[in-house]
Amino acid sequence: LTQSGSRTGSSIGPGSWLKMQYLGPVSAPGGTRQSPINIRWRDSVYDPQLKPLRVSYAAASCLHVWNTGYFFQVEFDDSAEGSGISGGPLENHYRLKQCHFHWGAANERGSEHTVDDRVYPAELHLVHWNSVKYRSYKEALTGENGVAVIGVFLKVILPRLSRQDLTPVLVPSQGARAVMGPFQPARLLPACRDYWTYAGSLTTPPLSESVTWVIQKQPIEVARRQLAAFRSLLFSALGEEEHSMVDNYRPLQPLMNRKVRSSFRAVEEGI
Repeated sequence: LTQSGSRTGSSIGPGSWLKMQYLGPVSAPGGTRQSPINIRWRDSVYDPQLKPLRVSYAAASCLHVWNTGYFFQVEFDDSAEGSGISGGPLENHYRLKQCHFHWGAANERGSEHTVDDRVYPAELHLVHWNSVKYRSYKEALTGENGVAVIGVFLKVILPRLSRQDLTPVLVPSQGARAVMGPFQPARLLPACRDYWTYAGSLTTPPLSESVTWVIQKQPIEVARRQLAAFRSLLFSALGEEEHSMVDNYRPLQPLMNRKVRSSFRAVEEGI
């Protein structure tokens, strides 16, 4: 992140050695479909063939939350078709596997994707795998059209206006985990379901170019205290030197010759 707020693939921002330790390589050699990217309204192409995304999550499928040493991750039971998504840009049903967040040390940075160079303080990823084409999440991770990720931006507002509780449980140090009761991730989605979509990659190793990204146009609103709780977590394990879990986003990657499609007309937003 530069002081002007713009981000490039040549910098990994504050705490760079920690970024290399926990994030892995900044770029994938030879990659042509890497993520995240800067989405430009004017350059995105409205596709009238894009259908609404169908979302059906079962709250009872939530298993536990754990600190991966890079972010905290909520895991879901993906052994059945009960929770997942279909429609939109997807040809098959994709099962929900996990969700996690990326955030910055300050509200001026944190999201992985940006929109017209605008950076949000955090970004939610709901990760799904193609259960029609592949036998397991692990197999789908490196397979063509194997993964679908819904990306949701987080916007900070005044506490009295925020009604969004992100997760009921947080785990402070690397490797720690806690059982969660029923949790409905659909409540983390914005009311407006307009989206951008493009072909990209995982933003953590192995950086596989297997992802169909569905980036929600509308951010969700959260209170400052909720992001403060994220920033209280640690990259490090219990007993190790403490390192705050912040700036766990990957730098922007070049779009190259890819097309970003939208489910809505940009002119309707006054662009």
